[in-house]
Amino acid sequence: MDQPEPRKKSRLKSLLWVLLGFVATLAAAFAGLMVYFLGPAEVPGREQVVLIRPGMALPAIARELEQKGVIRSAPALLLAARLNGHMGAARAGEFLLSSGWPAQEVLRVITTTSGILHKVVVREGLPWWAAAKLFEAENLTDGASFEQATKNATLLQKYSIPGDSAEGFLFPETYQLSRGQADNGTAVVEAMLKEFDHQAKKLWPQGPPPPDELRRVVILASLVERETGDASERPRIAGVFLNRLKLGMRLQCDPTVIYGLGPSFDGDLKRSHLEDASNPYNTYAHAGLPPGPICSPGLASLQAALNPETHDYLYFVARGDGTHQFSATLDEHNRAVNRFQRHRDPASYQSAPQGAVQSAGAQQKPAKPDAAKSGKAKPDQAKGGKGGKQPQSGQSSQKDAKAAHKPQQKTT
Repeated sequence: MDQPEPRKKSRLKSLLWVLLGFVATLAAAFAGLMVYFLGPAEVPGREQVVLIRPGMALPAIARELEQKGVIRSAPALLLAARLNGHMGAARAGEFLLSSGWPAQEVLRVITTTSGILHKVVVREGLPWWAAAKLFEAENLTDGASFEQATKNATLLQKYSIPGDSAEGFLFPETYQLSRGQADNGTAVVEAMLKEFDHQAKKLWPQGPPPPDELRRVVILASLVERETGDASERPRIAGVFLNRLKLGMRLQCDPTVIYGLGPSFDGDLKRSHLEDASNPYNTYAHAGLPPGPICSPGLASLQAALNPETHDYLYFVARGDGTHQFSATLDEHNRAVNRFQRHRDPASYQSAPQGAVQSAGAQQKPAKPDAAKSGKAKPDQAKGGKGGKQPQSGQSSQKDAKAAHKPQQKTT
């Protein structure tokens, strides 16, 4: 006999409840497992710095995090990322993570923040190799990679840098950069060129000048930057250089000679250096501006080069207190040299104002009598021969640059 219809319905209903109960049990078990695997790997947690390299896919990152004990389960993290739409959002960089964080927090940090940012302060007046050392000290790049990046034609073209080097356009500023970039040298140099591009808009709001003019301004500004640490003197010194150029006089600028000697210069400027015509940056031996910038000038020096002071000065000599004595004639200049250079006390001599940032180069002792030209300048010097502003190895304001490191993770 067939079973009554109500009995069939009762059995089906029972089976349905059993099935629903089984599904609910599985769901609860799955939820429990997810809560467990997405929870902190350990309590209390341990902080770890994890480097995510460029091009790393999230599955590889998750496996590394699991191996390091930052998370409990790589598959659980990947599932959470898929549900949240973060599968392709992990960023390259250095991240401070904790095994005491839930996996969701780990995921948030590596997908929405810039990671640890290393602070590097680049002062005005540094040549490229000195700036490179600052970033190298923070393991953000190495000197060779930095140098190569300064000559990267693609990068120079991207930021409309005239010439074949970024020297002079590596803007002095405080930078906060992360490690782990594909090419750290390029990343660092590009950050500096981008900052120059930003600052240049203040100088040329209508757009940059022609390449030759831009290069001329930056070269002149770099000379001004290296010659004085006194901000009030910058337009005046720019005016001196322009006056000498107009009269066909050689600039006779010590910092240009020093730059041409390169990173190996030991701070002792000698007569032979000033007479070395093989140094293309020797403005005692060669007329006109040097072939390129000799450092990275700051905004004030760039403004001075664009707006030089109008005057009749052709010479200047360091007073020894960080400022200079300016002269319009050779006789005036010789008297100033005799007053400030002949009988000064090397122990009290300084080439930048008190309180100004200096480096060992700025504090070097005045040149020895046999190390640079001394005595009164010859009359024909005013016509463009050697002389004019007396060479002094300690005259230029060779500022130092300090790098400070303050790890922080910035949300972007």
